[in-house]
Amino acid sequence: MELKKSNPEWITDNFKNEVAGKVVEGIDLNYKKQKKSKKITKNLNIDELYKGLIEGNRTILSKVITIIESNSPKYKVITDELIKKIHPLTGNSIRIGITGPPGVGKSTFIESLGTFLVENNQKVAVLAVDPSSTVTKGSILGDKTRMENLSRNDNAYIRPSPSGGTLGGVAKRTKEAILACEAAGYNIILIETIGVGQSEITVRSLVDIFILLLLPGSGDELQGIKKGVVELADILVINKCDGEYKLKANQTKSAYQSAIKLLQSPTEGWKPKVLTMSALEQLGIKEVWSTVNEFIINTKNSGYFEYRRKRQLVEWLNTLIFDYIQNKYLENKNFKLAKEQIEQDLLLSKISPNEAIDKLINILGI
Repeated sequence: MELKKSNPEWITDNFKNEVAGKVVEGIDLNYKKQKKSKKITKNLNIDELYKGLIEGNRTILSKVITIIESNSPKYKVITDELIKKIHPLTGNSIRIGITGPPGVGKSTFIESLGTFLVENNQKVAVLAVDPSSTVTKGSILGDKTRMENLSRNDNAYIRPSPSGGTLGGVAKRTKEAILACEAAGYNIILIETIGVGQSEITVRSLVDIFILLLLPGSGDELQGIKKGVVELADILVINKCDGEYKLKANQTKSAYQSAIKLLQSPTEGWKPKVLTMSALEQLGIKEVWSTVNEFIINTKNSGYFEYRRKRQLVEWLNTLIFDYIQNKYLENKNFKLAKEQIEQDLLLSKISPNEAIDKLINILGI
């Protein structure tokens, strides 16, 4: 039945032109919404993806990382084949991990450093990890918006990714994403972690150098010697050293310089440096990059750079082993059903936690 456009009953003829009121067309209840085709499933020719990557096509790079990050088993074959093809082209970049507490200015720092680098003929890829909600499982992924100027540069690529519940400040497939960016020709990889505290240590096993951003007045010597992310940093940068915070930033610098003397260096042959800068006012960026270069030259000359890269390959293997066990066994339908029953027995105090794990191990046949 065709619906007629008319005024509501409460609008009289005298006021029909003065009042903004209309009855809109109704919705056809018989209308069937067509399913949107998933773009990711189209044109997944591995040779074409590989060709697009090595040509530096940013659209293809984004598609490849989307495939890599997918939890769908059908994309694992594509991922494995792509990684096998691009692996000989990887390893020629400088991988830099950047972390710090919320509000320290990580995105502003990365945009300032990234802009400085592209202006000096470098190709920069930024892999920014956003926390995933434990309730909705979603992420805001707003880092690209915060790096507006850098994102418009042809020699820069910014990819925000959800953590997906992975601990350690990085996403589950950050390692593979790094390789994809290297194959696409990016020689500087900046990895921005979630930034939630002292537990962000997984990124250390992915990068060549680890930078910790701190706020002016963020701690004294006792705060500085806390075990955790501080003792893993190769460079500590006191950001927001501008305006009324300048004095406090220099005081914080002195405190951390004293504190790190009590810690063992995370990198053999290198003494961690403490710097101040203002990402907002573009002050101190050159000094930070100069220190990064000094670190890279130092570790390459000593052989520690190559040693760390090889150790990271072993750690990657261990991660893949764990993922295989999880996908092969823990995600198995029969195992899940048995686990649910054992959990019920546990909640009803029929068995102890130790008995529960023994039963689960027996089911797995380990």
